[in-house]
Amino acid sequence: MHTILSKKSLSPNVTRLDVRAPRIAQIRRPGQFVIVRSQKGHERIPLTIADSDAACGTIALVVQAVGKTTRELVALGVGDVIRDVSGPLGNPTELLESGRALCVGGGVGTAVVHPIAKALRESGVSVSSVIGGRAKEWVIFADELRRCGEVVVCTDDGSDGRRGFVTDAVREMLEAGGVDIVYAVGPVPMMRAVAELTRPLGVRTIVSLNPVMVDGTGMCGGCRVDVGGEMKFACVEGPEFDGHQVDFDLLADRLKTYHEFERRVDACADGKCLIRR
Repeated sequence: MHTILSKKSLSPNVTRLDVRAPRIAQIRRPGQFVIVRSQKGHERIPLTIADSDAACGTIALVVQAVGKTTRELVALGVGDVIRDVSGPLGNPTELLESGRALCVGGGVGTAVVHPIAKALRESGVSVSSVIGGRAKEWVIFADELRRCGEVVVCTDDGSDGRRGFVTDAVREMLEAGGVDIVYAVGPVPMMRAVAELTRPLGVRTIVSLNPVMVDGTGMCGGCRVDVGGEMKFACVEGPEFDGHQVDFDLLADRLKTYHEFERRVDACADGKCLIRR
């Protein structure tokens, strides 16, 4: 059992849970994730470790409530327990050793970028971050990233930072030069757009993929993605890959696989069950 020690709302549908998991906190590295099951018999979901405190034995999980399982998870409170937290899983981020890194986060993907930026800063690498959201209340981890270096905030409506998409600011930074590597995490269209900006410039671009994932060990095959024309399993060979090699069309298509089932489950939760029995 893993006790929730603190809970904080980061945006209208994103919640941070600091959970007791001492063994994971001691060995986790940037880019890795855990598989969480809130109660016996519940769905297993992958969550990135957004931060950790080895001394306190805690890890930070950032949950976007978009379906039945994630809503149940964020409904838990301080003192409640999560039955299973398995990890750390996945390969750690390949960190730049020197030079300048640009970290790009869109929406909840900013929580994934944070541990990468933090580790880069601690190793002496110069870090700039571009993060975005629909409006000010949807921007997360801005203060934490400012401790790592320069931060440019972009919002669709201009309520925080500059108005526009993160790709607009990324393009300007790339044109100014001096960027040695880009780490981009967020919605598939955003990661694809960033990769297309960096491709002609030859700037290495690492993206973190979020395909359907069940066991986190490569056994289920749900997380397979196409990278450079080869099938990869994101849970054991990723979740980070060369953004210039990822087949984003296939990834986007596979992410839609269970949308109809999810819609029906949500309808049942609202008392409007559409599933024929």
